Amino acid sequence: MSNVRAATPADIPQLVDAYSWLFEPPGAKPTDWDPAVAADRLERTIAGPRSGALVAADGDELHGFCTTYLDLESVRFGQRCWVEDLAVDPGQRSNGIGAALLTAARAWAAANGATHLELDSSTARTDAHRFYNRHDPDSHSLNFGWQTA
Repeated sequence: MSNVRAATPADIPQLVDAYSWLFEPPGAKPTDWDPAVAADRLERTIAGPRSGALVAADGDELHGFCTTYLDLESVRFGQRCWVEDLAVDPGQRSNGIGAALLTAARAWAAANGATHLELDSSTARTDAHRFYNRHDPDSHSLNFGWQTA
């Protein structure tokens, strides 16, 4: 069984590789994906005072991960924690790893002063939506995004 813990810099090489789980259909690899840039960003996320990365691992074997960010303090809702990436090894899905990561992300958010946790998910990720809905979200919404460069 995987244990969820805070990621460390030693986890970064495996984490960068694990992003491939998000690139599999229905996902897609960003056109500007650069593993070295990703490693640098993960290092900053792990070390940051308002961000974190959680891993589900069995010994040295990574089975899942998620990243958390305290990003904005909403006038209406208070401090938000954003889950930017949450992924489980395709061979390990339906074993409770995603649930453990989501629970740990909610606990991380609460411990860091967030009043709510949010994430977005591509409309194509219907399996992920079934998973999220099983965990009784307080709300649903659509997200619209634009690249700036």
